[in-house]
Amino acid sequence: MTKLVAQSVINSFFDGKQADPFAVLGMHETHNGIEIRALLPDADKVEVIDKESQSMVVALERVDERGFFSAIVPDVNHFFAYQLKVYWGSDVHLIEDPYRFHPMINDLDQWLLAEGSLLRPYEVLGAHFTECDGVPGVNFRVWAPNAKRVSLVGDFNYWDGRRHPMRFHPASGVWELFLPKASLGQRYKFELIDCYGNLRLKADPYAFSSELRPDTASEISMLPDVVEMTEQRRKANQRNQPISIYEVHLGSWRRNLENNFWLDYDQIADELIPYVKHMGFTHIEFLPISEFPFDGSWGYQPIGLYSPTSRFGTPEGFKRLVEKAHTAGINVILDWVPGHFPSDTHGLVAFDGTALYEHADPREGYHQDWNTLIYNYGRNEVKNFLSSNALYWLERFGVDGIRVDAVASMIYRDYSRAEGEWIPNQYGGRENLEAIEFLKHTNWKIHSEMTGAISIAEESTSFGGVTHPTENGGLGFNFKWNMGWMNDTLSYMTLDPVYRRYHHDKMTFGMIYQYSENFVLPLSHDEVVHGKCSLLGKMPGDAWQKFANLRAYYGYMWGYPGKKLLFMGNEFAQGREWNYEESLDWFLLDENHGGQWHKGVLQLVKDLNGIYQNNAPLFELDGEPEGFDWLVVDDAENSVFAFERKSSNGERIIVISNFTPVPREGYRIGVNVAGEYEEILNTDSMYYQGSNVGNFGSVKSEAIASHGRDNSISVTIPPLATIYLKYKAYQ
Repeated sequence: MTKLVAQSVINSFFDGKQADPFAVLGMHETHNGIEIRALLPDADKVEVIDKESQSMVVALERVDERGFFSAIVPDVNHFFAYQLKVYWGSDVHLIEDPYRFHPMINDLDQWLLAEGSLLRPYEVLGAHFTECDGVPGVNFRVWAPNAKRVSLVGDFNYWDGRRHPMRFHPASGVWELFLPKASLGQRYKFELIDCYGNLRLKADPYAFSSELRPDTASEISMLPDVVEMTEQRRKANQRNQPISIYEVHLGSWRRNLENNFWLDYDQIADELIPYVKHMGFTHIEFLPISEFPFDGSWGYQPIGLYSPTSRFGTPEGFKRLVEKAHTAGINVILDWVPGHFPSDTHGLVAFDGTALYEHADPREGYHQDWNTLIYNYGRNEVKNFLSSNALYWLERFGVDGIRVDAVASMIYRDYSRAEGEWIPNQYGGRENLEAIEFLKHTNWKIHSEMTGAISIAEESTSFGGVTHPTENGGLGFNFKWNMGWMNDTLSYMTLDPVYRRYHHDKMTFGMIYQYSENFVLPLSHDEVVHGKCSLLGKMPGDAWQKFANLRAYYGYMWGYPGKKLLFMGNEFAQGREWNYEESLDWFLLDENHGGQWHKGVLQLVKDLNGIYQNNAPLFELDGEPEGFDWLVVDDAENSVFAFERKSSNGERIIVISNFTPVPREGYRIGVNVAGEYEEILNTDSMYYQGSNVGNFGSVKSEAIASHGRDNSISVTIPPLATIYLKYKAYQ
């Protein structure tokens, strides 16, 4: 037996330390001729088969009992396509040798990956079905520049890290291996020896599918086809259109009644989409569905950013859910979390032994509030990984927009940190310049590659220009959650009406900054958890007053400038806090459980959405000062507010709210235009289980001066109610 490879090299394979397998395995030109070497642990015999003629060329010698084979091919002086016939006892398999294939990543992709300017790195990294030299298989690539060795392990090789070490590309830090006959659904991970010599087992950061928790492997899955943006979806996202968002946690909207288990994507689609359509919402916003390990994070601590969570089925199932929404004329927004990630060992943390995705210094890279890690936005490959992920969901699943979580935690280095616990930027300031640049870059990428898609910022500070174009120094978002409006108005509504007169400005202050950004008014999941009570539970008074307060508040909100967002369950006034482990309390709509009151709120929200969509004054000029005018702004004594909304062609709607339990009869309000005003909404209507106080259908203006205007109307404002009066002119 001739030893063609040094024993130390052979040992490195079986010790799992071989970092350059292609320099040893496969077909090589040597001084002795063409030599073929194969690593096949525990195999008894290996024969080389000419692929074209299917004849045996040579039997490889087992030069190491553990399963290393090699031989000189007789009478051959050129490379040729071959297969290996492998004998494991009585089992015989004809296989393709992964180590006979050439590198498949090109120089340009490597350059762009390193530069951070590859638009769609998910088309290069991860696991992709492809052909090499006519052989079908899956090409695996992972970025781990500081690893000493990376192997592919999975269902196809007994999870044995010795069998498939990968090829390293120093120019990009990418490891690569083409594996013939790998199949759809097979599980895999990357086994690394990190820069310190420690063994790490990592899920694929670019995996398109993942195992159901608590298991953590990636799954071989197809890259979804591109979904083209349509003109209908594009128009529905525009600033001058009605946008009413129903925020949904897929795991607890509804559950299987028999076992309290989740519904799958298709079951959710069959029930959720018709309901949202019936209720008149224009958009659905899903809490994060990128794969995440801990149910209690609600998806806000993701690890598999490119993988729809397997809790509810397959990526194809999620794509069908989005498609069904589009068929119903509903746009889809996805909650997206680029701000942090959990420290689970199979994830991104210390990926190759170094702080590859995160910052090494905890003053920059550790979130004290959430026990999570912060991305290093200044690193090209990380910025590319994240920004392209937003594009991935928009392009490959047809999602119409993203809502970026916790933007404030990203753009401030001292977010939730005491003095000395954070590092200033290069100019000594508190802004995270790299994160700001990343957000601008992401919004540029979305708007340039997916015209019509939108991005929404959950940003809780007064940071300027969040929704201003990047070319004007802004962050480039389309909309921003108006957290100030939400906090102010909710704190007002929780007060006993007798005290509201002292806090009148909480309902009016938002207009001071209304036109500084493009706003969404959010009553989100964050307001109904962690001891904050449900929205109904926040309202003061007895049961009747609680429901009346909530109805009046909704009426005020739908009349106020800004797009609308309501978390699931709030549309029927669920009485208890949201619980992610259970279905919503749909039984409350049963008349035997107080269903009339809850049905009343449900009907009101449906009617509000209908009125909102069909009346341009309520949405068209949300961001323009000429679309809004206070009519009564200073009546703190009576806790009455009145304002006019106007469209570009002069249509007008007056919104009047009374936040005391005292009806106001003969209340005079100055109006801008004389004429008849039709009462198109009254939250105190009997249809909503109110006291049915109102204005008998309409009111007419009189030439009586009031509130600095020549004409006025005398109205009856019901207790704890909001009414809408639509201008009809004189008939």
